[in-house]
Amino acid sequence: MTQPPSPSDRPDRRNKFFDSEFHDGFGQWPVAYIPVGGADMGDIVAVADEVAGGDDSVFHQAWVAAGDRKSAEAVSVLAAGHRASARSLFLRASCLYSSANHPLYGGPVDPRLIAAYDKQMNAFQRAMELSAVPVQPISIPYEGTELPGWLIPAHGRESEVLPLIILNNGYDATITDLYFASGVAALERGYHVLMFDGPGQGEMLYKRGVPLRPDWEVVISAIVDYAMSVEIVDPKKIVLSGWSLGGYLAPRAASREHRLAACIADPGQWDIAEAFRSFAVQLGASADEVADLNALSETTIERMWGAIQKNRQLRWSIVQRGFWANGVTDLRAFIQASAQFTLKDQVGDIRCPTLLTSAELDPLGAATRAFHEALTCPKTLLEFTAAEGAGGHCEMANRSLLNQRVLDWLDDTLATS
Repeated sequence: MTQPPSPSDRPDRRNKFFDSEFHDGFGQWPVAYIPVGGADMGDIVAVADEVAGGDDSVFHQAWVAAGDRKSAEAVSVLAAGHRASARSLFLRASCLYSSANHPLYGGPVDPRLIAAYDKQMNAFQRAMELSAVPVQPISIPYEGTELPGWLIPAHGRESEVLPLIILNNGYDATITDLYFASGVAALERGYHVLMFDGPGQGEMLYKRGVPLRPDWEVVISAIVDYAMSVEIVDPKKIVLSGWSLGGYLAPRAASREHRLAACIADPGQWDIAEAFRSFAVQLGASADEVADLNALSETTIERMWGAIQKNRQLRWSIVQRGFWANGVTDLRAFIQASAQFTLKDQVGDIRCPTLLTSAELDPLGAATRAFHEALTCPKTLLEFTAAEGAGGHCEMANRSLLNQRVLDWLDDTLATS
């Protein structure tokens, strides 16, 4: 009997909606949100047809126009008294608006990005105001300013004291992504949900220019302080869940913030700079040289820069997104900033039960097994495969499966705490 091909040997049978591979990567995000009302397949296909072979400006405008149509319809049906339909349409509008902005990333901030973001958050707020129990945005005290956020009560249990899941974003998603990717599932399972923009994320980056910080425990301690003052939150059952870069940020915070009842990292990451070491070695650097990323030779930096400039996705990830979110302007500074995002020297300080995920084809999960082995707290590793449609980054093609398994683990973990 012949063996089936490995995932890396199989042809890519994924449906491609957008002519540009670069646009398709971003344009397929809303597919993950179809089961929870973020979009429908027809919405995505219609935008792809409108974009065709257009550039980033055409991509942006097509998504904004789609959001405008949904928002206008929401206003119309609300005027006719159909609150449930209006709420659904506003949610879909927020999802469509949020899909417009990725190609515009970078500083100085493009005013079109801000305009679309404002429409996105306005549509989301209109939807939350039309909930069975209206929900308003919150402001969380943080280092002399405030973090924007949302605390949404569990569906049908709005006045009960229940566990709280703090949803922690990564590099480039926004609060509405968190809501569709994990929030709806948690709310339906009976958890209150808190979502926020931290430094380098959403409003904090787009409108205030506040960059990321590696010591994420400072951010989460402010969030936990706020959560413990909320009457409907069980102070002994506050959970932190991070996705994408949040798979580093959440466990980093848990290593210092010991009021957490559990931590979830999707995928589990403990040293962001490992990817740069691998990249440098592929371009000819020695293992000795990459041991100290702060001391990389100018030759290696130039080789890395040349490779980045030839690859549009890398150029976007590192230059447009990475430089901007970290508040730097050159590759060496970006690498040095990234090298600070490590918890290898404090992994043993994580005490709460911790769940790490790893998807088969997600490069960010390459070191998750090593991270899991290093943990000394109660720990679980959940692995997802391409065969079950969950092998990609953050299991985006099968978030339903991810949420089911993660929330089952959390139910069991909190039941014994």
